[in-house]
Amino acid sequence: MTTADVSDAAEGSDLSPPPKERTGFRRPDTRAGLLFVLPAIVLLTVFIIVPFGLAIAFSFTNQRLISPLATRFVGFENYIDQFTDPLFWKSLWNNARFSLFVVPVQTALALGLAVMVNQKIRGRVAFRTIYFTPVTVVMAAAATIWVLLFQPNGLINGFFELITFGNFNPEWLNDPTWAMWAIIAVSIWQGVGFQMIILLAALQDVPTELYEAAALDGADTWQQFRNVTIPGIRNQLIFVLTVTTILAMRLYDQPVLMPRSPGGPVDSTRTAMVHMIEIGYNRQAIGRGSTVAVIFFIIVLVLTLLQRRFLREESAQ
Repeated sequence: MTTADVSDAAEGSDLSPPPKERTGFRRPDTRAGLLFVLPAIVLLTVFIIVPFGLAIAFSFTNQRLISPLATRFVGFENYIDQFTDPLFWKSLWNNARFSLFVVPVQTALALGLAVMVNQKIRGRVAFRTIYFTPVTVVMAAAATIWVLLFQPNGLINGFFELITFGNFNPEWLNDPTWAMWAIIAVSIWQGVGFQMIILLAALQDVPTELYEAAALDGADTWQQFRNVTIPGIRNQLIFVLTVTTILAMRLYDQPVLMPRSPGGPVDSTRTAMVHMIEIGYNRQAIGRGSTVAVIFFIIVLVLTLLQRRFLREESAQ
């Protein structure tokens, strides 16, 4: 074969390099994915990022909701006012005691209910529906019903009078001692179903082979729960605890709707959200209200990060 024949054969064959694979933004699936998430990015930017940025800016001014006076820069004056305001500290304390009780109790109840309805018992579908129903009820409607139940002559006091022979009959929503406990009870009733559904889905993903192996090794029910169930639902449990903490810290509806006045008797149910709305809108002091929002955001963020880190370290041990 001559040199010319080889050249002709090479030209006739497809020896050109394969086309380069598109990477990064040039890939069609990447552009399609960005197109799908674009509405979410726009909504987050417009309704969360931009308002929070404005709140940070307003917190350093004397901005008012409606005022003919020009807005001026006041530095850290609003922050100093809040840190020296007893109502601000009382609202944080109310948030703290509400969260310290609701988060562990509600999570424990949700886990217990999830374990129960995960068993092969008759009517478990009905139980799931009953436990989840309060989540679907709008808090405004639920609060109206619970206000009637907590009346001095309501059903709850009737029950306590029956079992205590008339020795316990508090005015739940008008008594500083009991107002927060009434709100705690309603909050747990309303929110436990949401956590139960998440934990129930996690329990159903734990392989049954692990329980069978633990039983063959002689593990009893409690040992199986501690060594198989809890590690198997660790991530979902961390998620539930984190979400419950955030929801507990942003408590607002119940303290406004249930007591006769927002914040309850002697401000016993005033939370940071109630305090912020009262200052920002009722008093029209947007600058000071924004200050409360920024401080509260930092507190919730720090607590959430610390909680997640602590729980992950505990689960890793």
